[in-house]
Amino acid sequence: MSRSVSDRLRDILDAIDRCLAYQESMLSTDAALAGMAQDAVLRNIGVIGEAVNHLPADLAGRHPEIDWAAIVGMRNIVVHEYFRVEAATLADVLDTDLR
Repeated sequence: MSRSVSDRLRDILDAIDRCLAYQESMLSTDAALAGMAQDAVLRNIGVIGEAVNHLPADLAGRHPEIDWAAIVGMRNIVVHEYFRVEAATLADVLDTDLR
């Protein structure tokens, strides 16, 4: 089943909201809670990158201020090179890229 552009944009916005909602839990002193929050953020970053990867090129072309390639690249790192992702990197993405 193919998703519409508006569905994919909604997926992106929903995933951003979820990432930001989990941000505080990533700082928890409860290691299990912090780990689950980090896993949830990683999953949603993957969703964002996958949805961006399926947006039409003309939409991306109308918004050159957004680094579309970096978003897809982050998804690829999260999915294929997960061992490289550090909590500090995720915190930086949440603080600077998703707000």
